[in-house]
Order: sequence, then C-alpha cells, then structure tokens
Amino acid sequence: MFPTVARLELDDLLSQLVERAQDVLATQGRLRGLLQANRVIATDLRLPVLLRHIVEAATDLLGARYGALGVVAPDRTLEEFVHVGMTDADVERIGHLPTGHGLLGILIDDPRPRRADNISLDPASQGFPAGHPPMRTFLGVPITVRGEVFGNLYLTDKRDGIPFTAEDEELAQALAANAGVAIANARLYHEAQQRHLWMTASAEISRQLMIGADNTLAALAHRIQEVADAPFVALALCAGDRGDQGGAPADRRNETDHQNETDHQNGTDRGNDAGHARIAIAVTGADDTAAPDGRVGRLIPLEHTLTGRVIAEQQALRVDDAELDALPAERAARTGPLMVVPLVAGGDQCGGVLLIGRDRGARAFTDGDLDMATSFGGHIAVALELARARADQEHLRVLADRGRIARDLHDHVIQRMFAVALGMQDLAQYENPSNADRLNGYVEDIDATIKDIRRSIFELRGQGPTKRGRLRAALDKIAEDVRPALGFAPTISLTGPLDTVVDEQLTDHLLAVVREALTNTARHAHATGVEVQLAVDGDMVTLDAVDNGVGLGDSTRRSGLDNLRARAESLGGTFTATARSTGGTHLRWTAPL
Repeated sequence: MFPTVARLELDDLLSQLVERAQDVLATQGRLRGLLQANRVIATDLRLPVLLRHIVEAATDLLGARYGALGVVAPDRTLEEFVHVGMTDADVERIGHLPTGHGLLGILIDDPRPRRADNISLDPASQGFPAGHPPMRTFLGVPITVRGEVFGNLYLTDKRDGIPFTAEDEELAQALAANAGVAIANARLYHEAQQRHLWMTASAEISRQLMIGADNTLAALAHRIQEVADAPFVALALCAGDRGDQGGAPADRRNETDHQNETDHQNGTDRGNDAGHARIAIAVTGADDTAAPDGRVGRLIPLEHTLTGRVIAEQQALRVDDAELDALPAERAARTGPLMVVPLVAGGDQCGGVLLIGRDRGARAFTDGDLDMATSFGGHIAVALELARARADQEHLRVLADRGRIARDLHDHVIQRMFAVALGMQDLAQYENPSNADRLNGYVEDIDATIKDIRRSIFELRGQGPTKRGRLRAALDKIAEDVRPALGFAPTISLTGPLDTVVDEQLTDHLLAVVREALTNTARHAHATGVEVQLAVDGDMVTLDAVDNGVGLGDSTRRSGLDNLRARAESLGGTFTATARSTGGTHLRWTAPL
C-alpha cells in the first residue's frame, strides 16, 4: 500500500500526463486539419474556385460559423468578397456586401493579424446593417502574394462559443501563407492561359489578314472581345495613313461605298483628316454583329485624347475609369476600365490603336493584360502592313494589265475604227444623197464609239479602284432614283478623263447639280426626254442638261436654279439657263478643274 500523499502525487502526475497527451492529440488533429486544408486549396488553379476553397478550408479548420476572403483593390477597398456560412436569403436581406470599412478597413490599412472577443465592443466596429446575422468573435489575417497584400481572411463566431486563441491565429496565418502561394500559382496559370489565347488569336487573325479573307476586321474585334473579356473593341487607324481605307483588302472592297456615304452624312472630308484617327471597326456588346454602323468612319481628334497620346508616344496605356474617344455619349457613360494599344509594325510610325474597354464597375485590366494586348497589337500591325503590301502588289499588277489593254485599244482598235470611218466618209462622196446620209450617220456612230473607248482608256489609266467609277456609279444611281418621277430613263454621257482629273470635292458638286437638274425637269418641265452631258473641256469641266419640255416659264421662284448658280460661283465657274428654240430648257454648269 502506497502512502496517501504519494498516491495523490501519482494521481496528479497521471492527470497531467493525460492532459498533455490530449493536448498532443488535439495539436496533431489540428495539424492534420491544416495539411488537409492545404491539400484542398491546391486542388484547383482556377482563381474564383480557389478563393472559395480557401474560405471553406479555414472555417472547417478553425471551427468558425462564418468566413470570408476580401480581395483588396488598388484604392484600398474590397473589390471582391467571397463568403461562406450565410444563406442566399441572408445576403438578400443585407442588400450589399462589405466594401472595406470598420473593422475590415482596419485590417486593410494595417495588414497584421487581429482578434476581437466581441465585435460590437471593438472601437473600430461600425455595427452591422439591418438583416445581418449576429456575429461575436472575430479573427482576421492578411494574405500576401510575393510580398504584396492580396486580401484578408476573415473568420467569425467560433462554434464552441469561446474567443479565437493565439493558436487559432497561428493556424490561420499558416493557412494564409499557403493560400498566398496557391494564389500566386493560380495567377501564373491564368496568365499562361490568357497568353495562349492571345497568341492563338494573333495567329488566326494574321492568317486571315494575309489571305485577304472577308470581314477580317470584324473577326478581329470579336476575337479580342472573347480573349480580353471586354464588351467594347474598336480599331482606329491614322487618317493620313494608307490603312485609312481599311485593314484588309477584302474589307476595303466591301466597305468603300458605305464609307463614302458615312463621310457625306458626317460632313467629313478626307482632305481634312490630318490630325485625326478614323474608326475602321467598332463593336459593342456580345450581340453586336460588327457590321459598319454610325461609329465606323468617325474621326477621333489626336489632340487632347487618349488615342492621340498613345499614337504620339507609341506606348500602351490603361486607365481604370475613362470615357472612350470612339464611342457615342450613351456608351461612354457606361465605360470604365480601358486599354489603348498602339499598332506599331516597326520604325517610328504608328498606324493606329486598338481600344479595348469594359463596363463601368467591371474588373480592371492588369499590367499583364496590357502587356499581352500590346504584343497582340504589334503582331496585328505587322500583319496589316504585310496585307497592305500584298494588296499594293496586286494593284500594281492590275494597273500594268490595264495599261497594256489601254495601249492596245489606242494603238490598234481606235486606229482601225478611225481608218474605217475615213473610208466611209470618202465613199459617201460618190454615193447618191440617201446612201451618203446613211454612211455619214454610220461615221458619227463610229466617232461616238471612239469617244467611248477613249473614255474607257482614261478610266483604265486613272486612279485606284476606290475612286475610279465612283462618278459613273453615282450618276447611274441618281438616274435610277429620278426615273419614276420622270416617267422615263434620262440619258447620261461622259466625255474625257472625268474620273482621273475631277477631285472628290468637285465630284460632290457635280452629283448635286445633276440631281437638282433632273429633279427640276421631273417637277416642272413635263418633258419626254432629258440628256445630261458631262465633259472635260481644257481646264474646265462642263455639265449640260437638255430637255424637250415646256421651257422655263414665267414663274419667279427659281430657288433650285439659284442653288446651282451659287455652287458654280463658289468654285469660280458659271451657270446659265436658257430656253431652246425647238422647245425645252438648256442648263449649262461649268467649274475649273
């Protein structure tokens, strides 16, 4: 039998041994929990999923009822708040998630672990909003990624009802350190994925540009929308650059007529485009078809704009809140984060910019996003230059063929027709009067045909396909538009190198005069025939409109004719309106070339 005192001491020692063993078991269990939590947060590298795993692992490890992870924004507020423990009904009652004030704001400003036994009694507490579930105990630790604070881990209401301990704080810090490593890996994984998407898009669009595929610029804009997760994308090309006609040859062919109409509606003149960039394509929203609309063709001044700054400095720029130069006011009010990327193919020339924007309140672009977009812009700039060079080569080959055709027409066809006409004129001298008249009529027809061939030669030797044929096509369109009002098709003839020597401004005046002349004939002349003749006469262009109607009449209202006179005089030309002796009216409008 042990003495009583000795037995009591042994019992005490055994009790202490059991307590220590229980502490060891508890510590071992918590370490196992920490290892399990670390395994959980390392199972998925998708950042949104990873953040939720971190919060769930922390609440399980430390026995907290509620947990959250707040991502710190550059302005020291919470740009993202991932939470567990609250139901959807709780979130709906609260109305909005925390933005980083009160006790949460203290942890943002001073990123050190912080514990509170009673949140409501803490001096930094600002209380809970209506509908918020009651919370008492609090533990917050920062999460750092490569020495930079990424966010904070918040835990509240330990389930056993006791405050968080120093041991809880150490476990939370250990978990936060591992979470920082996992977040860094997730960011690297996301960046690698994004870089792969940008490189794939660059290769795809460059190939389409090189082969001259249709609607390449539209495909470019939509591809950037997908890769950058940005609802707005616009391509603006320097107005004085050859790329002002569009990025790809196919797009230039498809959009030339639309561009001319857009210039007319917007009151823009390509001769006054210096110091501007022109929108080649713009898309807004996932459902936009990227077809040319009111934004296409719009001029952006380079002075005092982000576009002008990027073109001048040839450095990409990102802002978190900006109004886009390329958007109408209703869209600009919704735009927040923005990247403006220069298109520099090499050397000192910047051909334009890419504007990539997200809606106001959306996630801001990062330096990594800007770097990848800049690399993409450089590849696209090179592809655009190569596509333009390829189109220029094709154009030169076409011009060479046209020159050969023009020479053959001049040296062979016209000379033979001229010889035939001379022979017929000589033969007519020895025929009876009736046959002589017929032969002279054939000679006049041959002469008219020679004039038509000469005009074709001038057009073949004229300027590029963008300008060539615009006058003829526009006149045919006017004749078709006025035909229902006239009741017959007007006759329109062109003589001389009109498409070669008549500039854009004079072309606009000529089209307006022809439309006014034909409209006046339809309204007042009661004619059964009208002919419009356009010709180059020395250093002047002349326009004659002759009808067989009732003549000028006695009306004193001549506003349409006054407009024609004012147009001619503004260019230094003349205008006359006379009655024909055989009936009808003869309008003559001239202007210097």
